[in-house]
Amino acid sequence: MPTPPLPDGSVSPEVTEIERALSRITYLSTRARHHERLMALAGVPLDRAAVALLRQIADCEPQRPGELAARLGVEASHVTRTVQQLERSGHVSRVPDPDDRRAQRIELTEAGRQAVARVREAGARGMQMALAGWSPEELRRLATLFHRMVDDFLAHAADDDTEARPAAPAAT
Repeated sequence: MPTPPLPDGSVSPEVTEIERALSRITYLSTRARHHERLMALAGVPLDRAAVALLRQIADCEPQRPGELAARLGVEASHVTRTVQQLERSGHVSRVPDPDDRRAQRIELTEAGRQAVARVREAGARGMQMALAGWSPEELRRLATLFHRMVDDFLAHAADDDTEARPAAPAAT
């Protein structure tokens, strides 16, 4: 059953606790020390921006740099610099966009696919150790709820984007 808004417009204590827990998870997962440890375990010497970009490309490749920037919520210039770094290291390459000959898309190379796989495996191993005391049923339920939450966040963000766009002018 959906959580109705509180009559006074305040946020429910349950939602407040979820927000606190997500903030803690975000903090823990974005610490430089955590990233360095993960990269050492994975054997992948890349910075956080490069890893985020590789993961995004792996999930939706190939994409134009502008699409990648929008998905990551960063400026296109950040993506351009990171793509150049990843090209030099052999993790990505540019390919023609079949929809527009003037444009290019970014795709993973075999080295890029291997790097993403190693990063994800190292992250999953760490998570497996941290959640070792959880039952398989608890883990399934958590995974289901996380996916549902992310889907709802994405749908809400899409609604916000739609509302923020100006309406198209009426044809006269």
